[in-house]
Amino acid sequence: MDQQTLTVTELNNYIKGLLDQDPMLGNVSVRGELSNYKVYPSGHHYFTLKDSESSLRCVMFKSSAGKLRFRPENGMGVTAYGRIAVYPRDGAYQLYCTGLMPEGAGDLQVAFEQLKAQLAAEGLFDRAHKKPLPQFPSRIAIITSSAGAAVHDMIRILSHRWPMAQVVLLPVRVQGVEAPPEIVGAIRYANEFKVADVIITGRGGGSIEDLWAFNDERVARAIYASELPVISAVGHEPDVTISDYVADARASTPSNAAEIVVPDQRDIRDALDSFSIRQDQALRKKLMHLSQQLEAYQSKRVMTDPVAHIDNRRISLDYARDRLVAAEERNLAACRQRFVGLAASLDAMSPLRVLGRGYAIAEDGLGQAIKSVKSLSPGDTITVELCDGKADCLVQSVTEKP
Repeated sequence: MDQQTLTVTELNNYIKGLLDQDPMLGNVSVRGELSNYKVYPSGHHYFTLKDSESSLRCVMFKSSAGKLRFRPENGMGVTAYGRIAVYPRDGAYQLYCTGLMPEGAGDLQVAFEQLKAQLAAEGLFDRAHKKPLPQFPSRIAIITSSAGAAVHDMIRILSHRWPMAQVVLLPVRVQGVEAPPEIVGAIRYANEFKVADVIITGRGGGSIEDLWAFNDERVARAIYASELPVISAVGHEPDVTISDYVADARASTPSNAAEIVVPDQRDIRDALDSFSIRQDQALRKKLMHLSQQLEAYQSKRVMTDPVAHIDNRRISLDYARDRLVAAEERNLAACRQRFVGLAASLDAMSPLRVLGRGYAIAEDGLGQAIKSVKSLSPGDTITVELCDGKADCLVQSVTEKP
């Protein structure tokens, strides 16, 4: 029996044909762990799917990879969908993957957690970046669908709570692939033209797929970059989106956002009434106090008999004058007494008093007092001053005391 001889290409193409004809291999689901995951510049994804004993080469072309809603990572358990075929050039079979599903959670949930971790690490959720909401906004921009019930609920509540505020509706799609760029554009428009004091963006409840536009990274970054404060109002109380984490305030529902953004006019009116009552009470109390003071002043004698008050002051002035005169007389008497004492002391020390007791003062020709005989010589002329006059004398001799 003659054996047919094939070329390598012929054999690979034959095997490829066999695999392509197998219906099971044409639509297969394979569970395993991602390994050696690489994204090439062409946009194609290449990776290996493995378990504890075997591995399978896989490729996901750009058209299929663009539909992924999460970021595949090495070590992640997934279920891969696609077909098994042979690449004739290498003679190796591989899985041509058309979709991936993470194990244990849906792909949207995985994408949500991945983006949440990424933006948190970048600081987009930090409270330091949260802007305060205006207390009494005059204009409120609502970015949502104009056809949904949420916008009607918000407008109704706003008009009831704070009708002074102007509502600016920026209609956008809130579901589907067109929704994120429209929401981003509306946020940027509101900031560029300053159409409002605060922004509310969101939608009513739904599945995670319905709310996914508010988990989009582009929307999150637009909210973070907004100079106007943003309130995120997506879904119902249990629903949490990336927008809720980035926004300056989170409302559990769109209706709750309308309650958060403005005060209730009834509360303000009650507060104003309370302030008015307290002010009136304070004024009445002040007037009563002033009235009592006025009555007290009116009962004083200075008000009933002003002349008597002046007379009392005159009497007080006389008393003060008498005390000043008496004090001055006592002071003069003390000064006189001191003067007499000083004069007596001065008189006791006077040279004339000494001369009156029989003493004399000898002076030389220059009128200087002679204190010692050593300054005299026989034949000198001196003047002797007595109590009643002077006498010129001639020195005949000088004798010093032994």
